[in-house]
Amino acid sequence: MSTTGKWEKRWHPIFEQWVVYAAHRNTRPWSVPATGFSESESRKSYEPDCYLCPCNGRIQGDQNEDYQGVYIFDNDHPVVGMDAPDVLKVHDEAGLYHTAAAKGVARVICYTERHDLNMSTIPKSSVEEVFLALQKQTIELSLKPEIQSVFIFENRGELVGVSNPHPHCQLYATDFVFENVQEGLFASAKHRARTGRSLFADIVAEETKAQIRVIAENEHAIAFVPFFARWAYEVMVFPKGEHQSMATLSEAEIRGLGALYQEVVQRYDGLFDQEFPYVMSLMQAPVDGEDYDHYRLHLWLQPPLRQPSLQKYPAGPERGGGNFMADTIPEEKAAELRAVKL
Repeated sequence: MSTTGKWEKRWHPIFEQWVVYAAHRNTRPWSVPATGFSESESRKSYEPDCYLCPCNGRIQGDQNEDYQGVYIFDNDHPVVGMDAPDVLKVHDEAGLYHTAAAKGVARVICYTERHDLNMSTIPKSSVEEVFLALQKQTIELSLKPEIQSVFIFENRGELVGVSNPHPHCQLYATDFVFENVQEGLFASAKHRARTGRSLFADIVAEETKAQIRVIAENEHAIAFVPFFARWAYEVMVFPKGEHQSMATLSEAEIRGLGALYQEVVQRYDGLFDQEFPYVMSLMQAPVDGEDYDHYRLHLWLQPPLRQPSLQKYPAGPERGGGNFMADTIPEEKAAELRAVKL
């Protein structure tokens, strides 16, 4: 069995760890079928029992407005809140254990009033409206002195645990910085100190030069399966301008970034002819007033599928060992996404 170009390890420059690629294992037999793939079910434009549809009641008793377009409200089940209760301090002998109130803001951002649409199928003008809303939320929450970070994410599909298929994302504005952002800050600061250059600018430059992993591009943004991808169809989407957060993008850049994100999702959906499940994270620098010019805004998409109805399960090496073992090669997955006819 030939393993040429299929069996190697690659350095992940952001998380500073090895990713092992063993694509020759992708044909190994599976006796347990993947389940939960109901993303392609047809849906109505309005569902009376959906807590995100217009005019419907939510579980805490509030009622949605009769909205059109983007609709934002504070999460009824927040993981953080400005009114989070104070907690008892823990006093352990070694000084290792710490507690604090879970302060912050948690919000839900509905993309549209239409229950049957998604990021792949909403009009381009609606995509722009969504991204302008994300920018506005970032600016608004960065003015709160308690907030250090504005983290925006979309969980799409039952396979990643989403509880409602109505098109939406969520926002957590917190008094701490999420770990993956922190890892990127550490790595990019070290890269700047060592080379005088931006780590993320260098990654974009390398992918632009290689082209083999680029799946889509426009005047203002570029999308690629990174050289060091851990998930089979992992995609990073970067604005071409040097921005640390959504706050500084121009309207043209917002439009270009949103359009490219939508194209990536359309390529996902066209690949296996289904609503492709993924986790999208909007990675932006902290909003604590410090200068993070070595960091760079990007969208990070991590889909769990590696074949139709076959999920990648992070198991022993990933959960226990901390290093990803990938069953696919980034160049092959990028080629598949590029080949999707839109």
